[in-house]
Amino acid sequence: MELQKIVIQPELCDGCRDCEEACKKLYGASRIMIRELDDVYYPIICQQCEDAPCRTVCPTDAIDDEVDPERCIGCGLCMVVCPFGAVVMEDRKAQKCSQCPDLDTPACVKACSKRALSVIDTEKLKLERQKKFVSRMAGVSKGQRGSDILSILTAKRKARQKLEQED
Repeated sequence: MELQKIVIQPELCDGCRDCEEACKKLYGASRIMIRELDDVYYPIICQQCEDAPCRTVCPTDAIDDEVDPERCIGCGLCMVVCPFGAVVMEDRKAQKCSQCPDLDTPACVKACSKRALSVIDTEKLKLERQKKFVSRMAGVSKGQRGSDILSILTAKRKARQKLEQED
């Protein structure tokens, strides 16, 4: 299953709020918020938690990847339990980022001229990291000598022998 994730790089955000405007234009209310702390801007957006507290606490099961406005009773419990503060209430209904499932690129990402928001394929990222790890363990990474598992074990054995000789 391909899982796309919006990644936030606050150090690149200049607080222009173009992402908020793009989201608001699409959904009537912005599902992304820019907050400033110590002269740094932080985009706040739903992280699509696997065991989402907002989903768990919802008494009407209105929350999945999106909020079903027909089922939402506006109790606000989802907003209270969200660890990121990413659930917003608009017209007595909860709203949260759904990552624009009908678009190739989420509106906020497309609107961000500083590239503080981007989309990654988590499965592809995982595979790249696994390849990098495996190549390091096998000692085949460029410029890495003596870092394969055999060299590490041999060095450990040699160090133990040296310590035993000193005793």
